[in-house]
Amino acid sequence: MMAEIAENQELIAQSVRDFAARLIQPYVRAWDESQYFPVEIFHQLGALGVMGILVPESYGGAGLGYREYVTAIVELSKVDPSIGLSMAAHNSLCTNHILMFGNETQKQNYLPKLASGEWIGAWGLTEPNTGSDAGNMRTVAVKDGEYWVLNGAKNFITHGKSGNVAVVIARTGAPGDKRGATAFIIERNTPGFSAGKKEDKLGMRASETAELIFQDCRIHESQVLGEVGEGFIQSLKILDGGRISIAALSLGTAIGAYEAALAYSKERHQFGKAISQFQAIAFKLADMFTEIEAAKLLVYDAADRKDRGETVTLPSATAKYYASEVSVRVANEAVQIFGGYGFTKDYPVEKFYRDCKLCTIGEGTSEIQKLVISREILK
Repeated sequence: MMAEIAENQELIAQSVRDFAARLIQPYVRAWDESQYFPVEIFHQLGALGVMGILVPESYGGAGLGYREYVTAIVELSKVDPSIGLSMAAHNSLCTNHILMFGNETQKQNYLPKLASGEWIGAWGLTEPNTGSDAGNMRTVAVKDGEYWVLNGAKNFITHGKSGNVAVVIARTGAPGDKRGATAFIIERNTPGFSAGKKEDKLGMRASETAELIFQDCRIHESQVLGEVGEGFIQSLKILDGGRISIAALSLGTAIGAYEAALAYSKERHQFGKAISQFQAIAFKLADMFTEIEAAKLLVYDAADRKDRGETVTLPSATAKYYASEVSVRVANEAVQIFGGYGFTKDYPVEKFYRDCKLCTIGEGTSEIQKLVISREILK
């Protein structure tokens, strides 16, 4: 079984690597500068099989596991973390929420379109006034006959404008009640559902981030995901898997920055020799390599545990916390190795430097990860 998984990983790594070299690498700078979200790339990634990599073949997916999924994210993120982020959010949040908690009709309706890349998915939990404090969300859904009426807004939503369907968590009970929120599947053309402001971001600029706005948005009860009142509980389980995604994104970003710095250190000459021959630079590279290898072990351990069906609250939080902080340290040192050139857009490390910071914030800040980790180890 492990040999088969390893073979799958290598095949996926090579196919995604080739795809990224041909269809992503030439456009990285242009997409970043114009903050262009390349929807067509995700349609093509769907054809490649990675937009439904965790979805069973019976619903049009690839039917693979988290090790293969992590491998695909890493390969995309080594070239452009923005694309890795969008692929990860589509898979682990929207698509996976429907896969894990949808009924058979919902799975048949949405998973084939999402897995093929025909549709792009969004997932809405965060609000302007409730980031980590999701239990006090202000987006409210009120029952009206066979419908639920939603009012409120979500922000920092990946694919908030371009997503064809969103899984949205709204409060249906008292604030702070763990069973006071419900998840809904909402299609883009639903009356009362619109996109708001697109964020102008420091990094991850080719991954679209925007508001979702609901004004008397009527959702039929058939669009409820799972049971009424279970939305927040579902979200915590989704985030456990999602944190493995961000850990993989962090790992790919760190590897991309490290490989660029390693190559440059061999090419750049000062005082008659390559700067890699100076101990100050060689030791930086040694530290970068070691931290990446440690992060890799944590990320793939979490993926293995997820594939085995284990509870991954602790390993996913640990991997996400460590890998995201490593990506920041590695990107910082990569810029330092490039010197003045690292501060220009002519070389790739300044983008890795800007992109990596999101990894310490998205799907739970580093501070939240430490809270999760400490609670788990002190149980």
